[in-house]
Amino acid sequence: MFEKLVNINCHSKNKLLRQIAENLLEKFYCCEIHCSEMDKSVLFAHHARGCTIAAAKICSNVVIYQNVTIGSNMKYNKVSKEWENVGSPIIDENVVVGDGAKILGPILIGKNSVIAAGAIITKDIPENSVAYGVNHFRPKDKDYDLIYNPDMIDFKKIIEADNKFKTKFKESNL
Repeated sequence: MFEKLVNINCHSKNKLLRQIAENLLEKFYCCEIHCSEMDKSVLFAHHARGCTIAAAKICSNVVIYQNVTIGSNMKYNKVSKEWENVGSPIIDENVVVGDGAKILGPILIGKNSVIAAGAIITKDIPENSVAYGVNHFRPKDKDYDLIYNPDMIDFKKIIEADNKFKTKFKESNL
């Protein structure tokens, strides 16, 4: 249902259908998606819960996790009586945006980059980077995928690892 609503909201030519899909996405998934141009391959993990997406463009194979904000960062100059920093981000190909990240302003997130969970990004990020904290970035290690890989781990393995970790925790507190 979620994917169908996103498809209608972002790609339908029918304005009424887009409005209905937009309202249903907000009601059932607590997310808003307004994107001038978004590739159909964009993947929203956890049904985009808590996301506000207002981007100029989101390219192919981007993965966006929950509680992400992508939008403007404009300000009004009272002296010149002009708006400044007008525009929304462009997210290039194969970018992963982690839980709770904020990407704000007319900036470019370079292809194959990862925006870490909780990052606040208001400046361009070069391709093949890991962005973290407030406007920090470093080169991405080409030997690793962070957060997401199409060949995702079996959920049972995560449960096993959690159970081992809980046992270790319990034994250390005795």
